[in-house]
Amino acid sequence: MRKIYVFDTTLRDGEQSPGVNLNTQEKVEIALQLEKLAVDRMEAGFPAASPGDLAAVNAVARAVRNASVVALSRSREQDIDAAKEALKDAQDPCLHLFLATSPIHRKHKLRMEKQQVLETAEAAIKYAKKYFSKIEFSPEDAGRTELDFLCEVTEMAIRAGATVVNIPDTVGYLYPSEYGNIFKTLKENVTGIEKIQLSAHCHDDLGMATANALAAILNGADQIEGTINGIGERAGNTALEEVALALETRQHLFEAKTSLVLSEIARTSRLVSKLTGMVVPGNKAIVGANAFAHESGIHQDGMLKEKTTYEIISPDTIGLKESKLVLGKHSGRHAFREKLIDMGYDPNDDQVNEAFAKFKVLADRKKNVIDEDIRALIEEKLVQTPEVFVLDTIQLSYGNQSVPMATVRIVQSEGSLLEEGAIGNGSVDAIYKAIDKATKEEVELEDYSIKSVTQGKDALGDVHVVLKQGDVSVHGRGVSTDILEASAKAYIDAINRLIDKRKSPGSSRHGNMSLI
Repeated sequence: MRKIYVFDTTLRDGEQSPGVNLNTQEKVEIALQLEKLAVDRMEAGFPAASPGDLAAVNAVARAVRNASVVALSRSREQDIDAAKEALKDAQDPCLHLFLATSPIHRKHKLRMEKQQVLETAEAAIKYAKKYFSKIEFSPEDAGRTELDFLCEVTEMAIRAGATVVNIPDTVGYLYPSEYGNIFKTLKENVTGIEKIQLSAHCHDDLGMATANALAAILNGADQIEGTINGIGERAGNTALEEVALALETRQHLFEAKTSLVLSEIARTSRLVSKLTGMVVPGNKAIVGANAFAHESGIHQDGMLKEKTTYEIISPDTIGLKESKLVLGKHSGRHAFREKLIDMGYDPNDDQVNEAFAKFKVLADRKKNVIDEDIRALIEEKLVQTPEVFVLDTIQLSYGNQSVPMATVRIVQSEGSLLEEGAIGNGSVDAIYKAIDKATKEEVELEDYSIKSVTQGKDALGDVHVVLKQGDVSVHGRGVSTDILEASAKAYIDAINRLIDKRKSPGSSRHGNMSLI
């Protein structure tokens, strides 16, 4: 397998993301993690930009022992001198020189003719060669540079002493076949091309950075440049983790791979996200929160039968423990049953069906259904009581300057509807008085408590009540994202238990949804 070198520029191009400003300690922390990831080269910064950047590059150079530390430099002697100072303690230093070559840059930014560009770049490479054995040269905006002139620039860089020539698609303009053709043309037409490595540096302005990097590899690129999580200027750079996993997953196609320790990818991604403050989108390939999450019932069913039906990468490849079967409104009964078993329940078919119906209602109300939600739903019905009364609807009228009013509609076991209204001291009191009128049960509320089952604004409310009738006390439980609905359900549950006790004194009925 052909080795593809990895040039990480998270600390330089990644830091150019708007709003990102890493201090020296943060740069070193990321650099040490990149070393664990086993990148071949890491670009630590642009020393000539400021004394602080020079110091940060120097700190990285002193800390990193197992990767080449790179400093960026314009084709100016003072920039090269700054880079030399920053990299003086590096185990394996490398200078990255650049000069724009495209017509638009030559005319509007540099105000140079082609010959001037060639002479300026050549002089810079030769000057740098006095201090650095490894020099990478980048013709900035190579993607929009005339192909014949790009060949000329590359030949000049080789003669002057560059060890790597980078072909940047600086503005993310090219599409894969165009970008790949540049590498093919250079390989076929540039004298001495076998003496150097060709590198691919892509931006994602049109969403093709990863595709372009892979096209470059197919056409002979020896190195890819990019960042963790794809961060960088404007729309960002090639996401290194995407290229690495594409090569790993499609080995038969590319016949090339990186030397990255893939199991460090998730950890590296989280660290970069934390220190830069750039949140990784949930749908981001490889490292997004949803990359190994499945909610669709069809997908979940396939995953439970054979993971490769919907997963081409195993999560442990990048250092994650397992895939996630996310329970939501699109989930199926198979995944729900498996979740109950994983949580320690042993439900029969009827109990699964009943719990699944309640779960679907909850999933329509709540964006994220977590284990505690499911546990609350299940345990609400662990003790099965015949339901003489079932809550249908509640209507409430409440204001801090008005008397609370509640109307409840209750379904009886034989199917008839009962509807009553009442006023009370508060919303819960009004609901309970309306239920008393509808059921014609005379009870005393001995205790009422409510707690949050989960966190967030859409958390499940878990209500417990204790009702007394004569010398008999029973408890009831209700769970809902609406605490008033939970309160009504708990009260009706307790009434059903009272009626059951009157019919079967001293008995209790338990379902077989036992904990394993």
